[in-house]
Amino acid sequence: MILDSLQLWMDPRARAGPESMAVDDWLLENVSEPLLRVYRWDGEWGSLGYFGKFAEARAAVSGVRWVRRRTGGGIVDHRADWTYSLVIPARTALGCRKGRESYRLIHFALAGALTMEGVRSELSRGESETGDAACFANPVCHDLIGAGGLKLAGGGQRRSRHGLLHQGSVAIGRESGEAETRRAEAFASHLSATWAHAKPNPLARDLRSKESTFASDGWTVRR
Repeated sequence: MILDSLQLWMDPRARAGPESMAVDDWLLENVSEPLLRVYRWDGEWGSLGYFGKFAEARAAVSGVRWVRRRTGGGIVDHRADWTYSLVIPARTALGCRKGRESYRLIHFALAGALTMEGVRSELSRGESETGDAACFANPVCHDLIGAGGLKLAGGGQRRSRHGLLHQGSVAIGRESGEAETRRAEAFASHLSATWAHAKPNPLARDLRSKESTFASDGWTVRR
C-alpha cells in the first residue's frame, strides 16, 4: 500500500475536455486527502501533454477535439480508453517521492488491480521507447506493458506547491456500470487499505475560470 488513506470519486458526469481538465486543476488545489477520480469524456476528445506539439497531435489522430493537459506525457485518443486522475496533496509521503518513483508505484498498484480482472501486465524498463509523440506508441520506463509487448497504460504528471497530479489512461476500453466501479475499487484497494467513496463538489464559479483557460486557443495551440 502506498497511501495511508484515499477517497474514490466515480465522477457521475461525462465532461468535455476543458471542463474535465478544470476539475483536476481544482482538485489539486483544494483536496486535503489523496483522491482517485475515474471519469468519462463528453464527446470525442484527444489530449496532449503540456510540452506536446499541437501540429503533431492533429497529424497523429483525426476526428477528435483537442485539449492540452497541465501534465506531461504524449498524445492520447480518449475515445476508447479508461481514464483516471490521482491527486496527492504535498504533505503525503507519495507526494514527496521523485517523479519516476511515484510513477512506478502508481502503475504497480494499477497492475495489481488489472490482474484481478484477468488482465496481465508488467512494468516497462524503458527498453522499447520509440520517441513517438503518441502515448501508446511509446512505452517509457514504468509504463504498463500487456500481452504481445503492447503498451497498456501510461500517464502524465504535474507537481505544484499543492502536490502531485497524475493523469492516467488505460488502453483496454471503458467499462460500464458495475464493471467500471469494480475496476476503480480494485485500483483504490491496491493504492490504500483505507479508502472510501467520496463526492467532492468543485465550485462552479471556480471551474468557469479554469475551463475558459483550457478551452482557449492560446492554451491548446501554444506549441
